[in-house]
Amino acid sequence: MMSDLRLRNVTERDLERCFAIEQIAYAGDEAASKEKILKRIRQYPEGFIVLENDHEVIGFINCGATDRVEMADDEFKSLVGHDPKGKKIVIMSVVVHPDYQQQGMAGRLLVHFIDAMRTLGKTDLYLMCQTELIDLYARYGFVYLTESASDHGGLSWHEMRLTLLP
Repeated sequence: MMSDLRLRNVTERDLERCFAIEQIAYAGDEAASKEKILKRIRQYPEGFIVLENDHEVIGFINCGATDRVEMADDEFKSLVGHDPKGKKIVIMSVVVHPDYQQQGMAGRLLVHFIDAMRTLGKTDLYLMCQTELIDLYARYGFVYLTESASDHGGLSWHEMRLTLLP
């Protein structure tokens, strides 16, 4: 049920479940390692939102902050160059466990995350996505920028941005 869902910042106790969801939901090399997820939890918990039901975490969004966005920079996925004071946010994962997909959960995460980043005074959100997700992000205000130079996970990507300023 929708009313049984909670959105909150991540804690280290969520590591195993977040890693399991990342492994299940992303193809092959696209998934972040447990070490990368732990680093994101420890270095920027305010940018790591989990969605849980009464039993478990069912999805999450995580990101890093910077003032210089280079979307194809794979090192940034390990938070190299992350600055919590940075005004621009690079989203690294928007993921919902397959058992809960197609039920509006990604949208709930996105709405909460966008509001949280606006509250933190961030100016722009950036992400890379697969072709089939462009329309999803567009529904939440993201604008298509370009095909990405990144070949992360051996896949082709598209870059999108949401400006948070009025």
